[in-house]
Amino acid sequence: MEHEYDVLIIGGGVVGCAIARELSAYRLQIGVLEKNPDVGYETSARNTGVVHGGFAYDVGSLKAALCVEGNRMMGELAKELHFPFKRCGKILVGHTEEEYARLLEVIRQGEACGASNLRMVDREELHTIIPSAEGNFALLSENSGIVDPFLMTSALAENAAENGVDFHLSCEVSDISREDGLWVIRTKNEVFTTRWIINSAGAQCGKISEMLGIRGYRIIFSKGDYIVLDPRLGTMVPMPIYTVPSNTYMGIHVTVTTEGNLLLGPTAENKEDPEDYGTEQKNLDFLYEEAMRIWPHFTKGDCIRTYSGVLPKWVDENGTIQDFRIEIRDKEAPNAVNLIGIESPGLTASVPIARYVIRLMKEREVFEPNADFNPARNEIRRFADCTREEQEALIRENPDYGEIVCRCSKVTRAEILSAIHNPLGARTMAAVKYRTRCMMGRCQGGYCQMRIAQMLETEAGLDPCEIMYARDGSPLFFGKVRG
Repeated sequence: MEHEYDVLIIGGGVVGCAIARELSAYRLQIGVLEKNPDVGYETSARNTGVVHGGFAYDVGSLKAALCVEGNRMMGELAKELHFPFKRCGKILVGHTEEEYARLLEVIRQGEACGASNLRMVDREELHTIIPSAEGNFALLSENSGIVDPFLMTSALAENAAENGVDFHLSCEVSDISREDGLWVIRTKNEVFTTRWIINSAGAQCGKISEMLGIRGYRIIFSKGDYIVLDPRLGTMVPMPIYTVPSNTYMGIHVTVTTEGNLLLGPTAENKEDPEDYGTEQKNLDFLYEEAMRIWPHFTKGDCIRTYSGVLPKWVDENGTIQDFRIEIRDKEAPNAVNLIGIESPGLTASVPIARYVIRLMKEREVFEPNADFNPARNEIRRFADCTREEQEALIRENPDYGEIVCRCSKVTRAEILSAIHNPLGARTMAAVKYRTRCMMGRCQGGYCQMRIAQMLETEAGLDPCEIMYARDGSPLFFGKVRG
């Protein structure tokens, strides 16, 4: 089957979805190719969900400029698209004179980058802000915050879909060629032609860049392991707690999520495989030890899950990490936007990155505005966040709100149905999990997982053996136990 587009975006992470959503404000036929069964399955979701203040990057870099811009606009974006965001602040805790001097350098760098509301706090104020933190002083970034990375990515994607963007899921690119002035993209079963192509492939950016004819980028993969702690500890940490960063690594931190879980991590080690998502015991032991230095209020019994994420870092011949690269090379690859090394702070900077991409495109072509563009996304009401009166009103309006499916996170049947029938069509357990927070509590799906699988079977028309946990090749069932 062949599809024709004006713009085709490779990669359905948060940046690819932001580009799709921002481009849908113009009269263009837009498509997104994502190799996984849903958006946001890789780098975009496998992080701590921190909205960075923009103080940790080189002065004059794209990382700094786009991060500061993204930080400033995050509140309005969250209201428009209805995803969880809290401007709770972030604290970097220090113990020694050398660390104090380093934090003063961070403030000077941050202010030169345009970051604001950065200041040092002494031991007394530190313990007023976070009584449970351990340290002699700290840098407070009042503009930093936390976001739900899963819901932010899916919100951007669903709003793009509602504005006419086509999402082709489980659609991995195998070949790209230039024919008769158009780009031709081949996948396993389909062929796509497009005037514009955008490489937003995240960890696979180097591979796609090579296919476009833009060669020579060296991409390394920095893997970080994380530990998820029981939500009962969440009230003790009102904002992320970081150690003092080095020039290349932000260090181990304790981060609260928008749902109240605590995260410990990440570690940082270079890997060959961009999809190596296993966790190693030695890394988890290291996480425990390092996190204890700044927050010694947990035990190994508080761990409910581990996970890992991989960041694609563009490095030079000496291994030095480089800035974001967002380019159009008219001679080698006309009408191709190439995004290289989009790592942290890519989540915070995703919409500014998208707007930067569009500015480059508009230098070469005039785009007609889409008068029907709707920047808002309808809210999916979270039953657990409602007052008793609001809950009763929801149940009267829709009785499915009266049936709790996930007891840990208080997720109702109505919310799971909304996830399954969303504009992209959630067809895996993880797709439902990321949109509703089911299976993210203490029991990690022990109670609700089979009920959700049954709903995917009945509502989406899937055979049980077709239900994947997350990626293609992760079946939940292999056959019937009884005939």
